[in-house]
Amino acid sequence: MTVFRQDATSLEWRNAEQFVRVEVWGPDAVRVRSGTGRLLDDLPGALLDAPEPTPAPVIEIPAADAITVSAEAAIGARSAVHGPSAVLRHGGLRVEISPAGLLRFLDADGAELLAERPAHVWWPGARHFGPLGNGRHRIEQLFQAYDGERLYGLGQHQHGLLDQKGAVIDLVQRNTEVSIPFLLSDRGYGLLWNNPAAGTVELASTGTRWTAHQARQIDYWFTAGGGPAGILSRYADATGHSPELPGWATGFWQSKLRYRTQQELLDVAREHQRRGLPLSVIVADFFHWPAMGDWRFDEADWPDPKQMVAELDAMGVKLMVSVWPSVNPASENWPALSERGLLVGNESGAATHTRWIDKQSDTPVEVAFYDPTNPQARAFVWDTVKRNYADLGINVFWLDACEPEMVPMHHANLRLWAGNGAEVANLYPREHARAFWEGMTADAEQQGAPQDGLTFCRSAWAGSQRYGAALWSGDIGVDFDALRRQITAGLNTSLSGLPWWCADIGGFHGGDPDDPAYREVMVRWFQFGAFSPLFRMHGHREPRTALGAGISGGPNEVWSYGEQAGAIMADYLALRERLRPYLRQQMETAARTGLPPMRALFLEFPGDPAAWEVADAYLLGPDLLVAPVLEAGATSRTVYLPVGARWTDAWTGEQFAGGTSPLVRAPLERIPLFLRDDASLPILPARVI
Repeated sequence: MTVFRQDATSLEWRNAEQFVRVEVWGPDAVRVRSGTGRLLDDLPGALLDAPEPTPAPVIEIPAADAITVSAEAAIGARSAVHGPSAVLRHGGLRVEISPAGLLRFLDADGAELLAERPAHVWWPGARHFGPLGNGRHRIEQLFQAYDGERLYGLGQHQHGLLDQKGAVIDLVQRNTEVSIPFLLSDRGYGLLWNNPAAGTVELASTGTRWTAHQARQIDYWFTAGGGPAGILSRYADATGHSPELPGWATGFWQSKLRYRTQQELLDVAREHQRRGLPLSVIVADFFHWPAMGDWRFDEADWPDPKQMVAELDAMGVKLMVSVWPSVNPASENWPALSERGLLVGNESGAATHTRWIDKQSDTPVEVAFYDPTNPQARAFVWDTVKRNYADLGINVFWLDACEPEMVPMHHANLRLWAGNGAEVANLYPREHARAFWEGMTADAEQQGAPQDGLTFCRSAWAGSQRYGAALWSGDIGVDFDALRRQITAGLNTSLSGLPWWCADIGGFHGGDPDDPAYREVMVRWFQFGAFSPLFRMHGHREPRTALGAGISGGPNEVWSYGEQAGAIMADYLALRERLRPYLRQQMETAARTGLPPMRALFLEFPGDPAAWEVADAYLLGPDLLVAPVLEAGATSRTVYLPVGARWTDAWTGEQFAGGTSPLVRAPLERIPLFLRDDASLPILPARVI
């Protein structure tokens, strides 16, 4: 028996096996849920509460006698259901549900944007629930594929693709691979898979299939209209806008693996000041603690952190500290976390999740992870962090290894407060960032001061942006190929709702500061970094020492790369300083509208088909086109300039029409930059008269 139902904001279809509920959820947007029993309203996800729809949607349900059931030879004894579809109209979006329960999404003109596709003429349908017991299922959701469709977003990945049509993407969190299950299509829609379960999405030519390895029901959000910028704005409304990036964060961040002592770190900050080189942030990396889970400085190496913070503050420099979610049983906090049930549990086996070398031991020890999906665990960690860091004046926290970095990655063995790991594991990095954001916000409100801190994360999920989370691309390689892949990684991150992003300048794994070939990579990467939303130096340079208490890489400061490279990098430090007011404007725009500072060309030029294909250049804000040099020895490169604007070479003043692809000079000291129309930005230093 097929039944349609409606209320003021939703349309529902049911038969004996499944239900589908389509509910208005923001302008031109709906939330779709489907399951095999009752609707579950309390499952974790990314969406904020739905705003009151204005005006109310228009819903039309066909008369019962218009629906017919017939036995068709093509499907044997199974009955087919025919007749007119039920319709929900909301703004520029029309959703149809056929009597057989299949969904179609159409725009205001009636053009199909996306439709469900049955896997087979008989069974299964477009939605499949494979029972696992206790109300859990292996879930599949299948949609039509469309020739020529381009698909973007899905978080951060290292495959080097901007358009991900044809890719298979694992929906899991890993170092360098960040799952944010939001797709933006050039057909004019956005879709959020509102499900934190481990799974996959297959963007094949025969169909798009979303899979959750273990879940209770299907849940996704769909929006249409307004072009790609409008879709991102609606997505921010639905999952949360980022706060405004603090002004200090637009400057230069200095880091390496690792400054081992308070003295080493202060010496670098003092040298920046002595040389007149701008510096906004400097980083105390891992092993500054006595044991994982202590979440405090080791007094042997950091004897007076309060004095250190005060001296850095006097220089105008923020201290960022690395805070891992892992807890060594030797930690002073292990007993309380364990006894109060604040650690991630296991369904079977030991109470730990991986093995790490910690500061006290050069052999691996078993470690566990605290459970940030538990409000009490978040409060415990923040109280500890506040006492040992925030009360010293530190409000920049590097949430490294926050996937969490578990080996082996058996999600179903994890037991979190929010549910089984296979169902909710992708939430982990977002809830970890939430602990710090809510703690910093509460403290600022108590003190009557503005909240100007942030978290710097190696992983994220949908909605992380609302907790002030910045993302970087993890432990990547150090060659030109790795540099190229960071452009698409950053653009797809931006198209997934996270405006604050960067990559380790120079990459992470290696790189010899004395090698001329690597110096070229570093210069080109530093230029890219200067035009990234965040501008951060980091890496594990040669010569490297083994993982252990004394681990450190080689030098990684601007002056470490020789006179020529150092001078070029110093020039880009100065250029970044000149651009910081412009960057502040873009960060304000991101907070207000959801439009990121690092923009794929099609965000500003959606009417130019070629702009949807450019994967090696981008816009920083609306007015500056950036085209990094991505090949060793290159002194020129071709740059596509979108139709719809006039473009000026920021270095030479030469003008070009949109829709052209000039070959421009790019000597080592120059990254190709173009200004849009009549934009005027301080690329060149002011003339001294």
